[in-house]
Amino acid sequence: MDTQQLIKQTVTENPVVLYMKGSAQFPQCGFSSRAVQLIKACGVNKFVTVDVLADPLVRQGIKDYANWPTIPQLYVKGEFIGGSDILAEMYQNGELQTLLQEFAV
Repeated sequence: MDTQQLIKQTVTENPVVLYMKGSAQFPQCGFSSRAVQLIKACGVNKFVTVDVLADPLVRQGIKDYANWPTIPQLYVKGEFIGGSDILAEMYQNGELQTLLQEFAV
């Protein structure tokens, strides 16, 4: 399976996926840390994270997959939502909470 197929499978088989640097427990950059905090602030504690630092093919592949140059990247039900700044903006206006409410615990 190539990297693009692997990414597609990951984002379609899991309802909430965050491609990030590090893990939810130990983010390796401020933007990834902020993305995790925003998702958790919406009540979502169970979501899949993929550490792009662990695999250079995935690190480049996810940028190509979404045609988006930066990490983190949030996917909900297979759809690319955005990076850290977009998530913060969506959180401010309540869109992120609405988008994630069905996955909140």
